[in-house]
Amino acid sequence: MKTVAQKIFQPRNKRLSRKMPNDAMEAHPSNIETAAQMDNIQHLPTPPCVVRDSSHHVEAVMERAHHGGGWLLSGIICINILILGCALVSGSAFNSVAITAVHRQIFLIILLLLTMLWMLFYAAVTARQDQAVLFKDSHAGPVWLRAGLLLFGLLSLIMDISKIATYVGYLHCDSAVKVAFPVLQAVFLLVQTYFLWIHAKDCVQLHTNFTRCGLTLMLSTNLVVWMAAVTEESIHQTDIPELNVNISHRMYRAQYVSKKCQCSHSACDTFKEAVYYLYPFNIEYSLFASAMAYVMWKNVGRLVEDHSHHSVKFRPKDVCLGPLTGVLLVVAGLITFILYEVYILKEDEEHRNEGLLIHFIMNIVIVSMMSLSTAIGCVVYRLDHREHVSEKNPTRSLDVGLLVGASMGQFIISYFTIVAVVATGARGHLNALNLSWAVLTVLQLGLQNYFIIEGLHREPYHVMREAALHTNAHVLPEHTEMSVVTETNKSTYFLTPSLDDKLSWKRRVLKEVCAFLLLANVILWIMPAFGARPQFDHPIEINFYKFSMWTAIVNIGLPFGIFYRMHSVASLFEVYLIS
Repeated sequence: MKTVAQKIFQPRNKRLSRKMPNDAMEAHPSNIETAAQMDNIQHLPTPPCVVRDSSHHVEAVMERAHHGGGWLLSGIICINILILGCALVSGSAFNSVAITAVHRQIFLIILLLLTMLWMLFYAAVTARQDQAVLFKDSHAGPVWLRAGLLLFGLLSLIMDISKIATYVGYLHCDSAVKVAFPVLQAVFLLVQTYFLWIHAKDCVQLHTNFTRCGLTLMLSTNLVVWMAAVTEESIHQTDIPELNVNISHRMYRAQYVSKKCQCSHSACDTFKEAVYYLYPFNIEYSLFASAMAYVMWKNVGRLVEDHSHHSVKFRPKDVCLGPLTGVLLVVAGLITFILYEVYILKEDEEHRNEGLLIHFIMNIVIVSMMSLSTAIGCVVYRLDHREHVSEKNPTRSLDVGLLVGASMGQFIISYFTIVAVVATGARGHLNALNLSWAVLTVLQLGLQNYFIIEGLHREPYHVMREAALHTNAHVLPEHTEMSVVTETNKSTYFLTPSLDDKLSWKRRVLKEVCAFLLLANVILWIMPAFGARPQFDHPIEINFYKFSMWTAIVNIGLPFGIFYRMHSVASLFEVYLIS
């Protein structure tokens, strides 16, 4: 605690001596209260059992000094950019509105340029100043999340290259903006990925208002790019009037440019195919970057306790049954997905019904197994006596909010399907399977949300073990060796491998469940992300709600449902590590 106080207030006292007495920032009552709190804490003994609770209180007191007008200003900027972007994206999606894709791309180019300029300023000026980044949020931007961002960014870069190669063939009859946008977006991907990899953990203390505004600009830019990508991929479904036409594969490839404009080179079709299959990764990249920018925005001006983060190693040898079952499920899902796509391409009704039958059965098997395993995990949580985390953590709060919010998309589609099938009598085996899938999906989403949220809010096992060591070191078995190394008034405990490697049955069950659910969510992400649209191939919902209404429901709910599966993968990996 003393080191925290010294790092915060010594440099601030120097700056205070150079300012006028009526300076609003330094004379704010919250700063006086913070100084008093820190001064009292330095002269009080801190028993190990109360260190954590007192540090949480001190952190809460210190953070109040850094909430100023920048939060409101940055929020206003973000809301205005999002609303304007939503208006332009929606307007350019319909031919009857005099806003084209070129106008939308010009707006996005301006946002990308402004965001890159701010990121370069932050990296070259703000982050290099003394006392700019005194603290790092150990929970923000873990390595596996940044690795996922890097992977999605690489695939998005390939997509932009394919777009450039495609639109170059239409330069003789189409706007050059369609080439300039993917070029600039490729540069933006490189700059932003590097920026987030280096600075995702920063709790910046200088230029706070400007930094908050820059981060909300970055957040809103990624969200507008996400909206544009989702709209561009989904809106083509509204142009198909017949119900017996395959929509899944033709919706995107049909309307790259006007039919009157022909490509000047023979590789256009190949690059169009590549863009079609790479679009889901670009959508996920934008959402990953948005989440990391939001956490950075929450951490601006945040003062956290200066302690080392506990390193948790990922050891696949801890589990066996969960990953094995999950891999088999992924392989089976991929096989049935390919069969579904092949049958749907054959435009006769018999083959389409066979494809739907395979798809419905496979999804029912997947969500049933997921529901069963999640229920087992929830029972283990009831038997587990780990405490709930009380520390304020923007990353965890965002994870929970995104998880619950994104699941609403799949909830909407499932409940609308249930109403349509029940209201029409659910006659026929396809309708019965569709209804079963929707009901089981609702059950699975509820159980999985509870399992993940409960897991994220439990104290990690290694933290509970260290707390027990601090309070009662003799609880270790006699054959276990413990060494205590005292360094700068801190005690570090090293456990022998006999205790660290042997998992209890509750930990093993939780890890098995997490591993299985992670892989199951992967296959549930792959199928809709790469073109599975049973919502349109099976006509019962279209007949009940009519085409325009059902298309709006699916186009709003499905992108959130796809993101929910990928976000669940990230959250389950986090739960796996702390279990």
